[in-house]
Amino acid sequence: MGGAVRDRLLGRAIVDRDWVVVGATPEELIRLGFRQVGRDFPVFLHPRTQEEYALARTERKQGRGYHGFEFDTATNVTLEQDLARRDLTINAIAQDKHGKLIDPYGGQADLEKGILRHITSAFAEDPLRVLRVARFAARFDYRVAPETLELMRSLAISGELTTLTAERVWSELERALGEPHPARFIEVLHACGALSALFPELAYLFDGTQPDLRVHLLRRLRASAHHKTPTTVRFALLLYDFGATESPATLLPVQAEQQTPRRHLLEIFCARLKVPSAYRDLASLVARYHGKIHRVRALDLSALVDFLSDLDAFRRPARLEELLLACEIGTMQGRGDEDLISYPQGAWIRATVAVCRAVEMAPILAQCVDGPQVKAALRAARIEALRHNLKGDWTGSTRSD
Repeated sequence: MGGAVRDRLLGRAIVDRDWVVVGATPEELIRLGFRQVGRDFPVFLHPRTQEEYALARTERKQGRGYHGFEFDTATNVTLEQDLARRDLTINAIAQDKHGKLIDPYGGQADLEKGILRHITSAFAEDPLRVLRVARFAARFDYRVAPETLELMRSLAISGELTTLTAERVWSELERALGEPHPARFIEVLHACGALSALFPELAYLFDGTQPDLRVHLLRRLRASAHHKTPTTVRFALLLYDFGATESPATLLPVQAEQQTPRRHLLEIFCARLKVPSAYRDLASLVARYHGKIHRVRALDLSALVDFLSDLDAFRRPARLEELLLACEIGTMQGRGDEDLISYPQGAWIRATVAVCRAVEMAPILAQCVDGPQVKAALRAARIEALRHNLKGDWTGSTRSD
């Protein structure tokens, strides 16, 4: 059903298969050894394969949000009725056990044309589908049918998007960033008016006053996908410019009376969506320090050591690599997406970190009596090691105050 059939038709790997059972009752499945796991509607696990089998159902909107539905799993519900409740035609293709395709809503044709199209007007009853369509655009690089985009726009205007939990919004954003075309996620949300409702801190880029920042944002996301970067790096590139300048307080999701630094928007963004710390911390470092990293060779030795300590570069080499990758891609604004440019700052920082990490701790610990002394002595030793090892290859000052 659904995604498994779609992916098979596209020649993609099938991760999970799910089945729809027509004309049966929960009691009949239980007698056959199936184990019920669904709470909102009957879903069962096959006794041998553990694949999911769900009773064919229809659904009716009863309240606001994506939980406000009433389900009917009567034995007279048809497969076509079950497929009609799916979000998009490409996700409403079934295949029976003999391999025959059941495609009542033209999903195969839309797959061939590269179109994301809703099935019925009931699409607009579930606000989560706005994010799902944008995520499918990020996965397949398909265009959204005009009539579907209009329904998405009506959802954005209705206020229904505010019923989505922070966890669900973040989950969809994280998954979209990991897709092959993450920039399409942002573009589709902007096109239907959902960007300002869900991510107001980004929406100002599309209001016509920040064309360069908008172009750079989309280019960075495309480049990050081309180079198959981790989603943590892509998230940092999404918020890359949040540490740059001042932004009007009206960009905030709450009213305020004064100008607010964009770096505070990053904090607000991450707090509102309950962004995991690994994503938040890297994005914060990139937003705050990418300019300084671009100019790192202008730092004197003492400032360099202090800066690397601020980045926690000596203890967290994996995060440092992600930070440098984000900064490298961040310099690509106005350039092609495919080739990373020469970024000597990255190699320079790696070399300086290696020199600093090679400093022997044993002599320092033997001579110092407390933590502050150890910290000061280690700093001095690192500065001296850099002065000795980088002699003749340093463009900054050699002051060590």
